[in-house]
Amino acid sequence: MKLVFLGTPDMAVPPLRALVAAGHDVVLVVTRPDKRRGRGGAVSPSPVKAAARDLGLTVSHDVDDAVSAARDDGAELGVVVAFGQIVKPHVLDVLPMVNLHFSLLPRWRGAAPVERALLAGDDVTGVCVMALEEGLDTGGVYARREVPIGPETTAIELRSALVDVGTALLVDTLAAPLGEAVAQTGEVTYAAKLTTDDLEVDWSQPPAEVHRLIRIGGAWTTFRGKRLKINGAELHDGVVVPTVVQPEGKAPMGFDAWRRGARPSRDELFGAA
Repeated sequence: MKLVFLGTPDMAVPPLRALVAAGHDVVLVVTRPDKRRGRGGAVSPSPVKAAARDLGLTVSHDVDDAVSAARDDGAELGVVVAFGQIVKPHVLDVLPMVNLHFSLLPRWRGAAPVERALLAGDDVTGVCVMALEEGLDTGGVYARREVPIGPETTAIELRSALVDVGTALLVDTLAAPLGEAVAQTGEVTYAAKLTTDDLEVDWSQPPAEVHRLIRIGGAWTTFRGKRLKINGAELHDGVVVPTVVQPEGKAPMGFDAWRRGARPSRDELFGAA
């Protein structure tokens, strides 16, 4: 099938490579513009753009080029994976699209389904291949598959599992005619993107909630007026025990090593006393 692929981050690379390996003709890849990345601030392409170049595919930063790909190059379908930009109706009118969404819709529509599933304490999530339409993740579903969430699963681990399962599901779904999408049913919840403030640890909250927040990645607290990242923690007998921390301006280190150096008093110590 002749496809236009729209995606940007690392998690969109395996689906792109798998579609090419499956024999689909990706006539165009649309991704977000190059930007400054990393501490050095050098301008670099998105992971999808880098992969597309490696595969010898044509790349664009303009969604409207998908219209030209349909009209001039015979593209039959657009495939969206973590693109990070709204696809306007005038594009969808010319080129129908499917989206690989990382939740079991209609639960966790929106930008941060992985993080919100973890925060809510869900014990299962999944992936959906859905019809893309103007509404926010409102389209019918062609296929879905569940993925369990363990009590220690981090966002990095869950995202990796979802990408693996979602890539296989996408390839399987596009191996045959799409058929009829099934309308979403059930309670609708929304996965708003988390802010830096959302990631501040409130140690007065129940330990299980604190542990889930830390498992997302990027959690932080304040110690002696400076920000301290909590990069890892374990939950033991109802107590959150940090395992890896990162002081402001320094590299990550084990919690015990940090504790020996910082020598916090009992009143200053968070989590495990």
